[in-house]
Amino acid sequence: MAETLTKPDAMSFPTDEESRKFEKINTVIHDSSEQASFFVANEIAELIRQRQKQGKNVVLGLATGSTPTKMYEFLVKFHKEEGLSFKNVITFNLDEYFPMEADSIHSYVRFMNEHLFDHIDIKKTNINIPDGTLDKEDVRDFCISYEKKIVDTGGIDIQILGIGRTGHIGFNEPGSSLTSKTRIVRLDRVTRLDAASDFFGLENVPVKAITMGVGSIMAAKRIILMAWGEGKADVIRQAIEGPIKESVPATFLQHHAACDFIVDHAAASSLTRVSTPWLVSECDWNEKLIKGATIWLSEKLNKAILKLTNEDYSEHGMGNLIAEIGSAEQINLRVFNHLQRTITGWPGGKPNADDSQRPERKDPYPKTSLIFSPHPDDDVISMGGTLLRLVDQGHEVHVAYQTSGNIAVFDDEVIRFLDFALDVQQNNVALSKQVQEVREFLKNKKPGQVDSPEIQRFKGLIRKGEALAACRYCGVDEKNAHFQNLPFYETGTVKKKPYSEKDIQITYDLLKKVKPHQIFAAGDLSDPHGTHRVCLQIIYSALDRLVREGSDWINDCYVWLYRGAWQEWDIADMEMTIPIGPMDMERKKSAIFKHQSQKDSAMFPGNDQREFWQRAEQRNTETARKYNALGMAEYEAMEGFVRYKFN
Repeated sequence: MAETLTKPDAMSFPTDEESRKFEKINTVIHDSSEQASFFVANEIAELIRQRQKQGKNVVLGLATGSTPTKMYEFLVKFHKEEGLSFKNVITFNLDEYFPMEADSIHSYVRFMNEHLFDHIDIKKTNINIPDGTLDKEDVRDFCISYEKKIVDTGGIDIQILGIGRTGHIGFNEPGSSLTSKTRIVRLDRVTRLDAASDFFGLENVPVKAITMGVGSIMAAKRIILMAWGEGKADVIRQAIEGPIKESVPATFLQHHAACDFIVDHAAASSLTRVSTPWLVSECDWNEKLIKGATIWLSEKLNKAILKLTNEDYSEHGMGNLIAEIGSAEQINLRVFNHLQRTITGWPGGKPNADDSQRPERKDPYPKTSLIFSPHPDDDVISMGGTLLRLVDQGHEVHVAYQTSGNIAVFDDEVIRFLDFALDVQQNNVALSKQVQEVREFLKNKKPGQVDSPEIQRFKGLIRKGEALAACRYCGVDEKNAHFQNLPFYETGTVKKKPYSEKDIQITYDLLKKVKPHQIFAAGDLSDPHGTHRVCLQIIYSALDRLVREGSDWINDCYVWLYRGAWQEWDIADMEMTIPIGPMDMERKKSAIFKHQSQKDSAMFPGNDQREFWQRAEQRNTETARKYNALGMAEYEAMEGFVRYKFN
């Protein structure tokens, strides 16, 4: 199954030259990050082969981070399975933290070795990475020699880039000049916040780095910038369609004659030709596009949908829609009714009611509902109001906690719980010895160091206890709480293993055991660390197997996708919305509060420093506000869902 939704009426976007009139950099949009990574890896491989035939070297500028990892996997695969040699390849990495030991788990030297260099036949003398171990007084001379070495090799043939939320390329933060060269820089706070999870806290992130400059990057013969996920959508739009300015260094790439942006659909979602294609060319209108365009127009003009006029549509690039449908009134009523039908106070279906216009079926009643929660608190954070409604309305609710969430527990929490256990079991010599060993380990633990298996287990038990407390509060029977502890997650670090058959089998077995009438799963594909994305792919794989086997119950099962703490569905995408009253919002927040280890300060807050309950409340009230502004009834808050349909 695909990792993104494939809808029968999925919104398409034009790809002709006219549609790109707002884009100042050539942009290629791929269906997935995997396809895009293969595309880039293949271009690199072709150049390597071509130069080998000519007896010449290839000089590559390389990047680190999560964006290029799949591309490196493909290059390694080409080497191992197709005999691609890297003996004629010289590499220069963009940057390195300073100071940074080469063997540190945070080092870009280690990153490159683990993802590429240790798996190919590149000559070690051809590898160049900024040196984070230098004395500060030696950095300037190193930077000058780094620049000279690039020139002496003939210059960079292909420079690979990612992009940060500040628009930085390499570590060229806002304010970097077009002519800047390799140098030591001070990192922007946003950049350090984005790296905080990898370093287990902002205080552990270096404040400086050595980076190739914008001028160094611009000197490359060819530049490829890659970006994945909705989290990069806004900065991608700025870089491609916005004015050139030092506050967004990636905009300098508009000056380059051979620069391509290679992105997936999510990263491209804010580009004009994707988000508002009617502004660039005439559209082939389908239901989804009509709905999206009408909602956009309503929000832009701050008018309820039923108040939009023919002139409103015509003046905003949708005259051909009026000509095709007939009148604004017809379009308005069509979209209004569609939105109205998404709203239901019965997420499990309303018994003994006409369900022909409702998002969920009335039968059977009660239903068995299975909620998949990637981390132990995603269920109540993301759909706590819906969960409470399902329980209140008599459905049998199960919650599958897919991962232990153990890396998100502060060390002090472990000591607090062990001290409590020691006080309860006084004179327990074995426990006393265990507590002392844990205290000693944590006292000497270095930033980013992996916890011992024992401490990982303790942290997992803390998250499990909190999840059970939330279940009890919500009325979910404890026997219906399933702690899957999927193996892909259990590394003790932010970086996870690829999911495997074992992860799929655990999920498959649970689905066969519960046989739910409806499934709720996290469709949050842009969470900062990828856990939600992987968890969803595992669910899809298990469901795909059940469909292929022809399981009798699976075809009668509805799958609803919710969003996590990081984002919300667009109103145009929502197919079921559950109103939440003031009392239920308070109940939802109380359920979130049961996760005490995540209260006040989360281990991995991402770019939003607010507590999870604050994010959830704001997101749900904002959804209700948007519905009300479109002309719908006014609610306190709303949770939105998109239905996944089996291929």
